[in-house]
Amino acid sequence: MTSGVVQPEGWVRPKGYANGVLAKNGTLYFAGQVGWDENEVFHADDFIGQMEQALINIRTIVQAAGGDVSDVVRLTWYVIDAQDYLARQAEVGEVYQRVFGQNFPAMSLVVVSALIEVGALLEIEATAVLDNGGP
Repeated sequence: MTSGVVQPEGWVRPKGYANGVLAKNGTLYFAGQVGWDENEVFHADDFIGQMEQALINIRTIVQAAGGDVSDVVRLTWYVIDAQDYLARQAEVGEVYQRVFGQNFPAMSLVVVSALIEVGALLEIEATAVLDNGGP
């Protein structure tokens, strides 16, 4: 079983953290993902657009480790505007299922006053368990 840092090909290397770390037991731990792309550029300034990109980032990291979204067992969402999240529940569900399909892991949502990345409206942490132990 291969363990260590998971860095999707072509992504800018983060400074001071790893996007993903695969443990020897097959557990993949993700850094919180915000709604920017592989070059750390935000293309959306709205909740739904950033949420979609954050979920795509999680999908990309789990695939780089040799897994799939069905291996994701936990998501923790940090949002700065609970009302925006609640008002857009139908869109949240549509986008979530477009990226993650019918995989519904354990989830928590935490409202925070701010995020460290300027312009970020949410951040999503994840944990996955890979049966194959990675690439």
